[in-house]
Amino acid sequence: MGDTKCKCGPGYATPLDAVRNGPVEKLLYVVCVQPNLDEEHGDYLATVDVDPSSSTYCQIVHRTYTNSKNNELHHSGWNTCSSCHFVPGDKEVPTRDRLVLPCLNSDRIFIVDTGTDPRAPKLDKVIEGDVLKRANCTAPHTTHCLPNGNIMISIMGDAEGNAKGDFVEFDKNFQLVGTWSRGDRKAMCGYDYWYQPHFNVMVASEWGAPKLFRRGYHPTDCDDRAQYGCRLNFYRWQERELFQTIDLGDDGLTPLEIRFLHNPKENQGYVGCAFYANVYRFYQKPGSSEYTAEKIIDVPVKKVLGENGEIEMMGGMMTDILVSLDDRYLYFSNWRHGDVRQYDISDRAHPRLTGQVFLGGAIQSDAPRRVLNDPELSEPPKPVYVKNRRLLGGPQMLQLSLDGRRLYVSSSLFSPWDKQFYPEMVAAGGTIVQLDIDVENGGMKLNEDFLVDFGNEPYGPGLPHEMRYPGGDCTSDIWLVNE
Repeated sequence: MGDTKCKCGPGYATPLDAVRNGPVEKLLYVVCVQPNLDEEHGDYLATVDVDPSSSTYCQIVHRTYTNSKNNELHHSGWNTCSSCHFVPGDKEVPTRDRLVLPCLNSDRIFIVDTGTDPRAPKLDKVIEGDVLKRANCTAPHTTHCLPNGNIMISIMGDAEGNAKGDFVEFDKNFQLVGTWSRGDRKAMCGYDYWYQPHFNVMVASEWGAPKLFRRGYHPTDCDDRAQYGCRLNFYRWQERELFQTIDLGDDGLTPLEIRFLHNPKENQGYVGCAFYANVYRFYQKPGSSEYTAEKIIDVPVKKVLGENGEIEMMGGMMTDILVSLDDRYLYFSNWRHGDVRQYDISDRAHPRLTGQVFLGGAIQSDAPRRVLNDPELSEPPKPVYVKNRRLLGGPQMLQLSLDGRRLYVSSSLFSPWDKQFYPEMVAAGGTIVQLDIDVENGGMKLNEDFLVDFGNEPYGPGLPHEMRYPGGDCTSDIWLVNE
């Protein structure tokens, strides 16, 4: 598309343009949950200063409160992104100035104005939960902008909290358009999604039924695969129809974060399966319209002796993955085992481990559980301290700088599960730490001078989850082929 036919909108022309020309991040927008359900200010968006030259470096400089209870903010997304970068000459250029915050418990969607004052975002609009319920949808999760300027959010439940995989679409003024998918074939469960219009495809992953995961983690919930997911669902993008479902089986139980490669001409990607901490690669078979999936990373379970003498086969609980913007490295976090890993994926089918850092977890040397058999480690990892603060909980959400040199790691997964697995982290408040990345050779190292501590918040300890930059990042932005 030539300069005479288009204007440049939000984001970057290509993923590599973001790597080479994108700014060094100075602010983080962090979704935070208030674990005290009686606290009237509720969950909030924390604005964190991450500019090393600033006098407020590593500090929370603003909090945008929801001022309501029982929301459970979780993920976030933008009103527009790099998929709207090239704008035809007769169209209005969109502005990235609204952050969309869906809630897993209340089904509300909070719209936050980040454009007026990026350091002090303000609440712009609240979409009440009954808007989704009237469309027989609940538990909104992943937000992406669409190339047409609308916003789409994945959902995980019907109005009664049973498992359901679908998507709700809003226009640019945040008015509900309706559900997105068409046809009689529907996904059993929902969670995350990513689209690649060049190949006329969108892929979606699965967690489970809101009525189950909202009450806490119960291993037997996974026995009902109609209510707990193990599938990848592929949609024809233009037709909005589900055309293929791949059952990953037990090893692929709870496929959560899913990513196509950033290069929009690459018809493949990766998904992290939480329960047993496995990564699957999905790709289109040569000469076929069908996709296939193969397990390429398998984190071994650990045999553990529990506090009460019970034997447990502990999976890593892989709760986040991301791919660097140059499509060279894949990162993931094991929330229970306590480590963050980096793999070189230059050979897409054969990832190579290039970095591993432990940041807490449930198998540390002083943990009440004792590891009886660990196929990977000769001894349990030691507790980790940054600025005299022990890191409690485990590594959870990840966010990578545009240039790939800094990886931010938060500690909270989902407050009912936080309270169950890491009550000491809930009591003390969560943290964000930073890993320095060697982009040339691979490798990661904990930055001992970086810590964001949510233990002394104005209304009690907070639980930090997903992180965003004002100008977009490698988990918010999707690129289109532009020729």
